[in-house]
Amino acid sequence: MGRVLVVDDERSMREFLAICLRRAGHDVEVLDSGAAALARAAAERFDVVVTDLRMPGELDGLALLTAIKQRRIDSEVVLVTAFATADTAIAAMKQGAYDYLTKPFKVDEINAVIGRAMEKRALVAENLALKDQVAGRVRMAQLLGRSKAMQKVFDLIGKIHSTRTSVLITGESGTGKELVARALHTEGARSSHAFVAVNCGAIPDELMESELFGHVKGAFTGAHADKPGLFRQAAGGTLFLDEIGELSLGLQVKLLRALQERKVKPVGGAEELEVDVRVVAATNRDLEAEVARGAFRQDLYYRLNVIELRLPPLRQRREDVPLLVEHFLRKFAADQGGDVKTLDAGAMKRLEEYDFPGNVRELENIVERAVALASGALLTVDDLPSLRPTAAVAAQSGGDIEIPDDGVDLDRLVYDYEHAIVQKALDKAGGVRKRAAGLLGISFRSLRYRLDKLGFERAGGDNGDDGDDGAAEA
Repeated sequence: MGRVLVVDDERSMREFLAICLRRAGHDVEVLDSGAAALARAAAERFDVVVTDLRMPGELDGLALLTAIKQRRIDSEVVLVTAFATADTAIAAMKQGAYDYLTKPFKVDEINAVIGRAMEKRALVAENLALKDQVAGRVRMAQLLGRSKAMQKVFDLIGKIHSTRTSVLITGESGTGKELVARALHTEGARSSHAFVAVNCGAIPDELMESELFGHVKGAFTGAHADKPGLFRQAAGGTLFLDEIGELSLGLQVKLLRALQERKVKPVGGAEELEVDVRVVAATNRDLEAEVARGAFRQDLYYRLNVIELRLPPLRQRREDVPLLVEHFLRKFAADQGGDVKTLDAGAMKRLEEYDFPGNVRELENIVERAVALASGALLTVDDLPSLRPTAAVAAQSGGDIEIPDDGVDLDRLVYDYEHAIVQKALDKAGGVRKRAAGLLGISFRSLRYRLDKLGFERAGGDNGDDGDDGAAEA
């Protein structure tokens, strides 16, 4: 049995259909207009929409069918009319209607049509679920890890994947934040619905509101038709907001309202529309520091950060490098149609000793390059790119940074510099982290975040009080 939305401007027909379908075991809602039905179908999941063909207003049954298909709302549509013609039947089927019934009809007839529509929905859902399981295994493969740090990540995914709670995924670039977001979706209760991802830093600010919340026809120049927006495209599923720290303050206000009210208002629209979406956000920024300097709203930060899932950089889980290398070797051998290659001990040791400022993404690129250029089945150090230590930062001596002719690794330079500055502050503060945070002009929680990010081992007494804080981590 499933969920059915009945749409008819005649009260008697609505009540008749509702009684018939409820007796058959379906969960039924009834509405009297196409506009109301479209808003409801965009916000909630219905297996079947049963609509009268002729209804007053801008959205009659055929227009409602067209709008549902254009917006990719995942429902089968059955049209009912007392004025059947060959032309209307053909038009309805061309627009994607599941079936077409003529009044008066028998109870058994409507039940049979709805039953077949439900069977089709079940088959489609099963097929999508199987595809998601296969795709999920591929994506989760890149989250392989035997390290304690990754086991904590897997454990947390297992605890929260089926909840509706917002999740904030943090970590450096290349650690696999989108892979984790997809794992939360495919492993959870929303896996049969859409996973919609958007990079908040890749879309101009003036277009972002329309992208997220949609717009109505004529809302601005170029708005030639209604657009549902990403919130409604992800109805019943997951909306992944990558690089959330790039969102402007003005849009942060509107996003906060959408999360609090579970409603969105399209640009140019007069009404708010309900949405059922799980939001997962990700950032490589220290959002707490962004809040402190006024670049990110504190209320939105707490709304998003109900559960934080922090991904460790690859240099903090070096024992996972061989496992990831093996996975990437198999992947690129399959992609390039060759035999699986292996690394000799020297090449593997070089990779295990490298800090990977670009994290797993950098390791993947290194392996892909090696597989593409190697002449033999055994990869050696000579098949790897230069993985020499990055240029030294003269942070402690105060000297100038020398840039060699072959360039530098900027990410590594920034990491080295920040690590040296934090270490200096800890040394000057006698190992008391609250005092060190004051020397650096940041909050204690922000310092803790940086200590984790930079690979400092966490000492006992994590409250930062003098005397309980322990010596400076090294």
